[in-house]
Amino acid sequence: METWITAGYEPSLPVTEKSNPLTRDIDKADAKHIVHLLKNCDAEIFKKEWDAHESYQTLSSESVIQKMIHLAKKVEEMLKDPEESLIVMSGCGTSGRLACLLATSFNGLLKELQHDQIYSYIIAGGDKALLISQESTEDSPQRGVEMLRMACEGKKRVLFIGISCGLSAPFVAGQIDFCMHNLNVFTPVVMGFNPVKMARNEPICGWPLTFRRVLERMEELQKSNEAFIINPVLGPEAISGSSRLKGGSATKIILETIFLAGHEAFFSSKNITVHLQQSGHVYYIGWSSLGVMGVIDASECIPTFGADIEDVRGFISKGYDELKNNEGDLSSVGPAFRIGHVDFVNDVLPHVSKSDIIIFLFALDNDLHDIETLANQTKLKTSNLHAVCHAYPEFSLPIDLQKMFSSVLSIAWPAVPLESEGYHIKQELSTKWILNAISTGGHILKGKIYCNYMLDLKVTNTKLFKRAVNILQKFTRCSHSESFKALLQAIYDVEELTDAMADADVIEHTIAASTRTRVLPTALVILIRHCSVSEAKSRLDAHPVIREAVEACLAASQG
Repeated sequence: METWITAGYEPSLPVTEKSNPLTRDIDKADAKHIVHLLKNCDAEIFKKEWDAHESYQTLSSESVIQKMIHLAKKVEEMLKDPEESLIVMSGCGTSGRLACLLATSFNGLLKELQHDQIYSYIIAGGDKALLISQESTEDSPQRGVEMLRMACEGKKRVLFIGISCGLSAPFVAGQIDFCMHNLNVFTPVVMGFNPVKMARNEPICGWPLTFRRVLERMEELQKSNEAFIINPVLGPEAISGSSRLKGGSATKIILETIFLAGHEAFFSSKNITVHLQQSGHVYYIGWSSLGVMGVIDASECIPTFGADIEDVRGFISKGYDELKNNEGDLSSVGPAFRIGHVDFVNDVLPHVSKSDIIIFLFALDNDLHDIETLANQTKLKTSNLHAVCHAYPEFSLPIDLQKMFSSVLSIAWPAVPLESEGYHIKQELSTKWILNAISTGGHILKGKIYCNYMLDLKVTNTKLFKRAVNILQKFTRCSHSESFKALLQAIYDVEELTDAMADADVIEHTIAASTRTRVLPTALVILIRHCSVSEAKSRLDAHPVIREAVEACLAASQG
């Protein structure tokens, strides 16, 4: 039996927040072993059943498949009446970014077939969150409802899909609740990867419900197919709580399966049955939707690992014209929002050093002349240039182009892709897994992970605040109140908390934390060493690699 299933294993945590026994020593693994561990962990997505735990659904469970079939039929119905219909996907962070990718991708398919576009997306924090995390918005159910109203204005039939991997985001809970009060227009769907009984049940500031209470009402509506909960259990993430990994992959797999089945039924009349250790940077240079996958992976590293905006960045060949986001070109917001290849050439390439790694993401049916031109420009600055290339039997990577890269990871496909066959979807998912391994492995090697926990996560919403407190309790065995206090000391950078600080709600704490660095590591050292905030920060300064700093403090406390 899987260890994490047993009743005594981290009993207070939902599945998506537990640590995975498979990757407990991933922080000590070399690059090759990291990839092996991530592969084993991802394989759990496709597990047919969890031994001795029949109540946990999987992707293969009959109940999950039947819901997907029902929703595919909903998609087919909406394609028949596109003027009055809309499919809206909404989420925070990774979930919102995937919603954007899926909406633009499937709208693109419809456009090629000369059919009206029916897909839309909502991301908490707006389009700026596609590139840089806007985590605080995740805690506002009211803002979620406001954005949903705007997205659906004038539509008579809306399939709403709220994505919250941990079944925890208030932003999505508010939208689902709104849909359930307006069933004459909305069919609400929630997607996550915990059992309903593990959904977040803490009070939401300024709102009368909890996420779990919303789902319990959905369970009643689900009996009459008025609402749907799709929540297979995938097992804990490779890096505890990092739902961009398995959660993001499963989200993409499930929704694309539903949408493709609906499209096939309508159009075919078929029944639906890197290494960051040297303070280098990683730059993903992508073409078409593979470029979007690079942007998504890069944007997730900031909240996940406490990474700097420049640590990992993604660039798309045609920039926002290729991203097709709701709000259009965001380049004027700031340098971090400049995502075209021309921006890479003008803003980044002049400053590239030998410590940086540049990864081209393309398929052989992309513009090889464009790829060769940019590779030539890049080679003038660095030889640390690599490629992830999707190949086909009819095409091979020209030798001259192949020689430009230090390494080429070639993914072989059996035929030249046809849009109707969904090749780009398979290419996106395989690219996602590769990029997840690169960015996760790079941050592990950089020392951002201890055991399989994120030590330097950004405490920028209530979910991450709670996760930080849980991590402090796990590694220090201190009480909840002691861990809570140490976290506040690190957030506010004070030795003694004022009454105003102690009595503020969690959202205020997360707003204050958004301007701080190394909040969780500082709190961890405070508790391990029973020391002041200033001493904790000095100890961290003495060990630039956070994992080594924590290990040194633990060793000293046990000595």
